[in-house]
Amino acid sequence: MSQVVREGLRPETAVQSVIEILIDSQEGLATVGERLLDQTLTRYFFAESLLRAQFIDQLETTLRQRGVSRFRKKGSAAATLHRTWARFKSRFMGGDHTLLVTAEQGEDAVIEVYSKALGTYLPRSIRELLTAQEAHIELVHDFVKTECDRPAAVDKTARSTVPASDEISH
Repeated sequence: MSQVVREGLRPETAVQSVIEILIDSQEGLATVGERLLDQTLTRYFFAESLLRAQFIDQLETTLRQRGVSRFRKKGSAAATLHRTWARFKSRFMGGDHTLLVTAEQGEDAVIEVYSKALGTYLPRSIRELLTAQEAHIELVHDFVKTECDRPAAVDKTARSTVPASDEISH
C-alpha cells in the first residue's frame, strides 16, 4: 500500500478540489447526455450526473461537520471550455463517439483529482468517502471507455451492461 503524503494539501483544501471537479463532472455528464443520440446512454449519463450531485452533497456535509461553511459553487473555466469544445466537435465532427471520448477524458481528470486528494493526509471518514466515490467513478470510466472503443456498427443489443448508478454504497 502506498504511503500517505502527510504534507501538502490540507484535508479541507483536498476535498474542495474534489468538489470543484465534481461540479465540472456533473455539468459535463449532463452536457454529454443532452447530446447523445443513443437514449440508453443518455439516461445513463443523466443518472451519473445526478449521482455526482449527491457526491458533492456528501462531501459538503462532511466539511460542514468539520466547521467549513464556504464552498465552491462553480467548476473550473478549463472544464467550461472543454464542454464547449465537446459540443462543437459532436455537432460537426463525430456524434456519439466524439462525446464518449470527451466523457472519458473528463473521467480521467476526475480520477486524477481524487488520486491527488487521497495522496494527502485525510481523516478516516473523509478517506473512506472519497475512496468509495473514486471506486464508482472508476467503474463509470471503464464503462465509458468500453462504449467508446465499441465499433459504431455493433448492434445495440450487444451493448455492454450499463452499471447501475445506485450500486455504490454511500
